[in-house]
Amino acid sequence: MSGNTLFQELEKQLRMESRYCTEDGVLLKNAVVEAALAVRPDLIKLLLAHDGLRRNLFTDVDGVPVFDKVKFQRLVMNKRFLPDSYTCFKNMVGLANEDDASISESREVVLSWPFKDCILEGGQTKEDSKRDEVFWNEILAPDEINRLTEPKALTGFRRYDADGEHEVSRIGKGDNLIIKGNNLLALYSLRKRYAGKVKLIYIDPPYNTGGDSFGYNDSFRHSTWLTFMKNRLEVAKELLRIDGAIFVQIDHHELGYLNVLMDEIFGKENKVQLISVKTASPAGFKTVNPGPIDVTEYILFYTKHKGSFAFKKAYVPVGYNKNYNLVVDNMEAEPSCWTFTPIKQVVLQALGFRSEREAKQKYGNLLPNILDGLIAQYAYDNAEKVVSIRDPHKPTATLRQLLLQSKEVDHVIVYEREHGDKAYLYKGGALAFYSNKMQEIDNKKVVTELLTDFWSHISWAGIAKEGGVKLKNGKKPERLIKQIIEISTEPNDIVLDFHLGSGTTAAVAHKMNRHYIGIEQMDYT
Repeated sequence: MSGNTLFQELEKQLRMESRYCTEDGVLLKNAVVEAALAVRPDLIKLLLAHDGLRRNLFTDVDGVPVFDKVKFQRLVMNKRFLPDSYTCFKNMVGLANEDDASISESREVVLSWPFKDCILEGGQTKEDSKRDEVFWNEILAPDEINRLTEPKALTGFRRYDADGEHEVSRIGKGDNLIIKGNNLLALYSLRKRYAGKVKLIYIDPPYNTGGDSFGYNDSFRHSTWLTFMKNRLEVAKELLRIDGAIFVQIDHHELGYLNVLMDEIFGKENKVQLISVKTASPAGFKTVNPGPIDVTEYILFYTKHKGSFAFKKAYVPVGYNKNYNLVVDNMEAEPSCWTFTPIKQVVLQALGFRSEREAKQKYGNLLPNILDGLIAQYAYDNAEKVVSIRDPHKPTATLRQLLLQSKEVDHVIVYEREHGDKAYLYKGGALAFYSNKMQEIDNKKVVTELLTDFWSHISWAGIAKEGGVKLKNGKKPERLIKQIIEISTEPNDIVLDFHLGSGTTAAVAHKMNRHYIGIEQMDYT
């Protein structure tokens, strides 16, 4: 039964009881709602007498029909308040609780917008760009929603491997899938087989900027985008493993709303981080724009269940840290006999100069740049004996006492911790060795630091030609996707991207020995 038919049949059935309408045939909504609240037998009898109403407004429990009065109230209130739409939400976008109270009246808030209680098919092909989208209401149009969300037959399969293209007789457990079609329909079609099996979801959806692929220009554009995202994120959550994670990339236009929407779907307690990504430099044409130059995008990082997710440390390459400015002269001696020389002095001596003044006489204003490069290289080549004096993190009472003692002496004090490693105390601090900052990344030994929530280390220059193929500017760097996959998956885990675009997520997952599923509808990719 369609939404219009359901409402028409309900109205017709209610008119059979005089207490629910006036002499002129106008339905008395309040009387109907009060009867529903009181579960009046005459109303229940009326509704049960109609097969379609019984099917949509009652739940069968061991053969006994149980009346869903909340669903019924939403149904009868809907048409009166918003006669031109299938939605019970007010015509505004903002924060409200389940009782539609304002944020000042309650701390339990969710994002509310027109058509939130609807399913939007959301076609995004060139042919779809000018069509009038239909919002199918969860209560008024259950049959239409079932039509959308029932699994569809996926056709036209071809298998590609090192030997070329092949016909497909079956889809195996370990096969990678790239699906062309509407991602909402595809996600629901994948649900039966892949529910609870996907380890990572990364998506780069339309940003709703007015210039992207989200081609909706009517007065409900903002609400349309929110409904579009909600519909897909809800089914995507079902596909995630209990220890899985989702990363959604977005810019500032919809960041705040998407953050609250994901809080609602995945739970605020499962939010891990809002990651800021530097995507450009303030150069060229960007600098003519008024105000701060826009060089940042954002990634919302949520888990399905934070307690089940295994967090992995990650490191990023960095330049030389000038705090590592001392060289241990005699590493072979006992620590209490170590002596130290400033790293700049060591480098100057290696150049044959007795002082910086002497070096400046030869190199002039070029000296600072020369020294910076040579010091960084020396620290890299001799990392095991280059140190910094640092404040220990959360020192014990014993350690604090030894740190004070180290200020009074001119030698290193060795402190052996409970778990066996040693701290080397000197001049009121602990020695940190530059070698501990070294990690191997992409088969190269580099100086690193722990990954933070600000990613400025990934180059976005020339990414449209990664892999030797010229692609649109919306493409994301492979290094970005690689980092996300590294911190959230293991080999053979399943990675899903249902806004696949040019295919970067699938390409990187393939190189990293992860299984992957990609969904894309647009033809330009």
